[in-house]
Amino acid sequence: MRAFEAVQYYFDQAAEILELPAAVRETLLMAKREVTVQVTIERDNGELATFVGYRVQHNNSRGPMKGGLRYHHEVNLDEVRSLASLMTWKTAVVDLPYGGAKGGIGVNPRELSLREKERLTRAFVDQLRDVVGPDRDIPAPDMGTDFRVMSWFRHQWEKYHGFNPAVITGKPVEEYGAKGREEATGRGVGILTTKLIGRLGKKAEKCRVAIQGFGNVGSHAAKFLHDAQFPIVAVSDVTGTYYNPEGLNIPDILRYILEHPQGQLSGYSNCEHLPSDALLELEEVEILIPAALGGVITAENVDRIRAPIIIEGANGPLFPLADKLLHERGVIVLPDILANAGGVTVSYFEWVQNRQHYRWSLDRVRRELEHTLVDAFEHVWETSQQHDVSLRTAAFIIAIRRVRRAWELAGR
Repeated sequence: MRAFEAVQYYFDQAAEILELPAAVRETLLMAKREVTVQVTIERDNGELATFVGYRVQHNNSRGPMKGGLRYHHEVNLDEVRSLASLMTWKTAVVDLPYGGAKGGIGVNPRELSLREKERLTRAFVDQLRDVVGPDRDIPAPDMGTDFRVMSWFRHQWEKYHGFNPAVITGKPVEEYGAKGREEATGRGVGILTTKLIGRLGKKAEKCRVAIQGFGNVGSHAAKFLHDAQFPIVAVSDVTGTYYNPEGLNIPDILRYILEHPQGQLSGYSNCEHLPSDALLELEEVEILIPAALGGVITAENVDRIRAPIIIEGANGPLFPLADKLLHERGVIVLPDILANAGGVTVSYFEWVQNRQHYRWSLDRVRRELEHTLVDAFEHVWETSQQHDVSLRTAAFIIAIRRVRRAWELAGR
């Protein structure tokens, strides 16, 4: 199943419960605009290289569109289209005044020098400068991009439109970025994990956690959950799974990563080393957090998943059939459109601060983040109980209702 088909499948499950007419379904699913561009740069060796870039703007019924910008060699239009749609539902679930968008360039950022990445970003902005903006579409960091890329993007856009840092979020704090933005997605995963196990009547110290992916999201989630007394027994990246049934020393692992320029776990020896894919199938784990790429739990490996709780730190880590089978087994899945919404929530806070020309403290950002996510969780939980559906279907029900209401009020 292709990425956008998976989103459509989840959408249709909720749409059936809402008895949404076919014409309304088609309108809410279809993207407002899809842009494909060629981005040509000069490499450091003098040769020319051309890459394909995308920006899909899905829906603006609830406000300007919002979504990340990823640099990855597997980026394609179908993936970007699906992620743009997910952003519409994600912002609606946490009740932000945004619609959804997503963008990316099909490139391996590890194969670019810093100067080449800057040229690529600025050339991409040259192509998109009239379709993005603080009241139209506000990009943010995603896989393969960071605060540096956001800074280049902002300054290149401002060459055409003048000073307005609200054009993009995830900027360096020194350049009108929000404190706490880098940790936001992982911290949100931690907040919601804690809230969910409380609802289930479980205690943190009795819930062993495995985190697949130890990048920005996974590492910050690990730090939050470790501080909250969860025993984290396994983490993984492309170099393997790092396992200790008694609980890993997360502060030690975080220090190790900071001391190694590639930011990888390779060589870390204070635990057992297993293959990368072993993490998903560990038996003595209560909470599994896939926080890397999408599509890692499929019909082929779903029968080997043992964790009774899954928190989707990544976008689309479960294929629909796997999600259906897990639900039938009683596995509780906190869906991506809620679980990893911390990033877009703090991006909204950054945009608000930029518009007000006023900076919030880190404490305020964290308080507002927790308040927003907990409110959204409670609404999703209650909707799930009311309709006797999964948390994912409940989240889509809430999101579709809000987007449809805004669309109808606009008289379109």
